[in-house]
Amino acid sequence: MSIIRDSSLAAAGVQKIEWVKEYMPVLRQIEERFRKEQPFKGKRISVCIHLEAKTAYLVQVLAAGGADVAVTGSNSLSTKDDICAGLASQGYKVYAWHGATEEEYWDHLKKTLEFKPHIIIDDGGDFVSLLHGECAAYAENLLGGCEETTTGITRLKARKKEGSLKFPMMAVNDADSKHLFDNVHGTGQSVWDSIMYTTNVMLTGRDVVVAGYGFCGKGVAMRAKGLGARVIVTEINPWRAMEAVMDGFRVMKMDDAARIGEFFVTVTGCSDVITTRHFEVMKHNAFLANAGHFDVEVNVSALKAAATQVNNRRPFIDGYHMKDGRILNLLADGKLVNIVAGNGHPADIMDMSFALQALGAKYILDNANNLTPSLHYIPTEVDREIALMKAKAMNLGLDELTPEQDKYFYGTGE
Repeated sequence: MSIIRDSSLAAAGVQKIEWVKEYMPVLRQIEERFRKEQPFKGKRISVCIHLEAKTAYLVQVLAAGGADVAVTGSNSLSTKDDICAGLASQGYKVYAWHGATEEEYWDHLKKTLEFKPHIIIDDGGDFVSLLHGECAAYAENLLGGCEETTTGITRLKARKKEGSLKFPMMAVNDADSKHLFDNVHGTGQSVWDSIMYTTNVMLTGRDVVVAGYGFCGKGVAMRAKGLGARVIVTEINPWRAMEAVMDGFRVMKMDDAARIGEFFVTVTGCSDVITTRHFEVMKHNAFLANAGHFDVEVNVSALKAAATQVNNRRPFIDGYHMKDGRILNLLADGKLVNIVAGNGHPADIMDMSFALQALGAKYILDNANNLTPSLHYIPTEVDREIALMKAKAMNLGLDELTPEQDKYFYGTGE
């Protein structure tokens, strides 16, 4: 039995799920294939991803392949109650609601694992953490899982290094069909969609500080530049810092950028990127947003400690009043701004990301006897298959190598 907030929202949720299907042609093809082949018949899959319409369609695709699916959200503020109701009305096991407390959030995750899945799909590593600790007993049937995000991959690499990872995990985030599109273009568009809608403030002519120049940071910086902002990048990595400069951005320490910026977006996956000493020098009415993963990049506790009062100024915007009269605007309570205060990545982008999840899950099933308890990467042929399906759906004309060209590229040289 599902645990959701409001079953009366089911019709609205189903309508949203049907809408995103129209813009996810690769996943539709995989759904059709799964329905015929039934690869997951008799298997149980637990899913923990931001629980909104695109995720709901992934759940339906896995179920079309014969899986018994249970789903929860990886962030309580990104969970959409109408989507939960829509899935529950269709018979899926759903354990989530918007705005769950910390205790409720972890309880929902545990309930999603209670039916002892054969495969997990994780976003940020919370499932993996539970299955290595409090919920270890629920892993008795586990063949492996897929990880969606950079933060989750970082955690898995740490477990792999220390030799503590107990089951195979596929690094979905590191596939080309994911990080080259989802991270760059999905994050780039959805972050500014949500910030501009939430603030109703023009970006053109503003100073924007982007913390981190990985794939997500590149997308955020590129879109800000395209919207007419002056962009500053902060980095700890010298290669990425040089790349940012060569892409036309200024690079400086956050201590210096804090005095200049009007919009701040963190995309590092690390903690305390913006903290007390930065709050002390920021401009009046600066906007602070996080588009990394967990709500630790902007130190919200330090911001509260520095403020004399806090008030809600608009939906998803809290004003922190400093002692000298300045107000700093925190968006989405420091959580993922593009999902909490927006619609998340476009369906067209998540089409590829969730296609990787679906085929990654099938790969685990097909290769369960050969996969060691470690971090594994999506095979190139699977990644390429998804890219080719997407290119075809986009009506892209692709050249093909002639036999002579193929020999030139891949021949022995004899």
